[in-house]
Amino acid sequence: MIVLCSVLYLWTNSQGRANIREQIEAGYDVAIVFGAGLTRSRTPSPVLTDRINAAVTLYDEGKVSKILMSGDNRFVDYNEPEAMRVLALKLGVPDEDIVLDYAGRRTYDTCYRAHEIFGLERAVLVTNDFHLPRALFTCRTMGIDAIGYASDVRIYSSEWEWELREIPATLVAWWESVVTKPEPILGPVLPISISQ
Repeated sequence: MIVLCSVLYLWTNSQGRANIREQIEAGYDVAIVFGAGLTRSRTPSPVLTDRINAAVTLYDEGKVSKILMSGDNRFVDYNEPEAMRVLALKLGVPDEDIVLDYAGRRTYDTCYRAHEIFGLERAVLVTNDFHLPRALFTCRTMGIDAIGYASDVRIYSSEWEWELREIPATLVAWWESVVTKPEPILGPVLPISISQ
């Protein structure tokens, strides 16, 4: 069993890692930013702040024209997407180019909803290097032609915990994406329109 899990993890990880890019070519239109928690003051955590900054850089460089911000909003006083939006606005992104996904509780949900709710077929995934392989594998399994852009600019406290967490999370991602395919919270279809 341990051997099988190791093989599945290494294969899934390598499939995702093959699509990470240091430079992003124009033509992907949308960047997806994955939630990563809020501070006690309900502002983006350092990890999430760097993900937003990286997506805004791609936007400013004209590599993407929309940013889909996906995060958790299960509780009245916890709204990741709105906190992400506030920071992106402060960084100069116009409100009309920010799209919020309030039901991106997990990577799987974000990828599923990006395709089924927001109609994405191509996207740049903006998240940390340790998370990119799983996010890329999951989104590509959902039918999104995804490439990844790492947001790491510093060493994060408890980064080893995030990296260790990726082992079981990657195995769960494989199981859900390939075998069980559970349906997350859905809702009306809201395709992201791209101005040409």
